[in-house]
Amino acid sequence: MTIAPQLSKVFESNRLATLATIRRDGRPQLSQVSYAYDAPTATFRISVTDGRAKTKNLRRDPRATLLVQDDSPWVYAVADGDASLGPVTTQPGDPGSEQLVALYRDIAGEHPDWDDYRRAMVAEQRLVLTVVAGHAYGLGG
Repeated sequence: MTIAPQLSKVFESNRLATLATIRRDGRPQLSQVSYAYDAPTATFRISVTDGRAKTKNLRRDPRATLLVQDDSPWVYAVADGDASLGPVTTQPGDPGSEQLVALYRDIAGEHPDWDDYRRAMVAEQRLVLTVVAGHAYGLGG
């Protein structure tokens, strides 16, 4: 999917979004998340914790929506897509751990202690959530 340039700019210039997933009863569940965005593929990547509401919701129903607010309250972009969940990291250096390292680098650069980071990701039972936008809308700047 090609996202309109003014919307893509909003996604590219921010790192925080509101992620909406669908609860079992059909109501939305909202979470603030940090993300990395790849414009050529319209793909968002987010670190999530196994067992949390958003992760459980996405295992049951992969539909996800991300709302990104720009500096102006009237400039925003929304992306809808289906989510996929990577493997839960269970030991430092496993595939899930390396996906989380790559995501961290894309969001924040280098970590001061990668071994400590990998151990923390195992302890927190983290994994990477990927959402490929199938539809986008909003009011770009």
